Amino acid sequence: MDQVIFHLINERWTSPALDLFMAAISNVEIWKPVLIGLGLYALLFMGFKGRAFVFCLLLTLIISEQFFVRTLKSAIDRRRPKQVQKVRMVQLERTRPEFMTLFQKPTIRFSDQTDHTKSGPSFPSGHVTDNVIIATICTLFFRRWGWLYFLVAAAIGYSRIYLGAHWPSDVIATAFMALGQALLMAALLEFLWRRCGPRWVPRLFARHPSLRGQATS
Repeated sequence: MDQVIFHLINERWTSPALDLFMAAISNVEIWKPVLIGLGLYALLFMGFKGRAFVFCLLLTLIISEQFFVRTLKSAIDRRRPKQVQKVRMVQLERTRPEFMTLFQKPTIRFSDQTDHTKSGPSFPSGHVTDNVIIATICTLFFRRWGWLYFLVAAAIGYSRIYLGAHWPSDVIATAFMALGQALLMAALLEFLWRRCGPRWVPRLFARHPSLRGQATS
């Protein structure tokens, strides 16, 4: 089933418009300035909640990358589709600045032996891990709008299959793993704030008894 779904997405359910969209949404270099800008906005203009959000998000991403993603990739060492099969791949044109690639027609090619050693193991997906964590933390802090980032995370997960980088099972399993990590880290950080905040920063804690809550008068 994993192979069947992969080949449907990678080979059959394709189009020129999807080629550009999937390759672009999966390229973090294009969106990095936007993400940095949003992070700075939260730090500078959203008060305590914005700073708590950025701190929780960055800490969760760092711990996930250093202790979970790298460890599991090394331990499981699952091969990517493009490393074991001939799969359809979409290659964006190199441009400066990066976002100008959105106005260039991507190149379509099929994987060959040069792709066998270009990327690390397939599971878990770093792209899916990062974006599901972002979506989860956004939802916890900004319930009204935060959940919308799950749509972005889903599109990025789909793009990883479309581009031949991951099996469908990689994406699904990684999504659940990342969701659990984010919820666990958020709960742990909230516990530590409520436990340590009254002793370390009593005045700040009196105004903000929860990392995700509204300030009290």
